[in-house]
Amino acid sequence: MYRIVRLQFQPEHCSSFLAAFDERRVRVVGFPGCHSLKLLHDAENPCVFYTFSCWENAEALEKYRGSEVFQSLWSLIKPWFSEKAKAWSMNPIYEGENIPGEIQELFFNR
Repeated sequence: MYRIVRLQFQPEHCSSFLAAFDERRVRVVGFPGCHSLKLLHDAENPCVFYTFSCWENAEALEKYRGSEVFQSLWSLIKPWFSEKAKAWSMNPIYEGENIPGEIQELFFNR
C-alpha cells in the first residue's frame, strides 16, 4: 500500500522541517512494514512537501502511526503547518520501471 501525505509549512519553518526529517528518516524507513520512503518537494510552491511511502499493508501503516517514531515527528512539525496536512492511501495496480536494457513491469490484484 502506498501513502502520500501533503505538508504545507509556514515559510520560516521549511528548513526546520527538512532538518527534522533528515534526523528521523532512517528510523521511519526502518520501521517494520515500511518498504520505502521518499520526500518530494513541490515544483511550484517551495513551502509544500510530500512524503511518499510504501507499506506492507494497512496494519503496518497504522502501527507506525501509533508509534513513538511517528508521534515524535508529528508533534514537532504540526505547529509549523500553514494548512492542515492531507493524506491518501492507495493500493497499487501497476508499476513499471525503465531500467537500462529492460523494462520491468508488475501488475497487482489481477
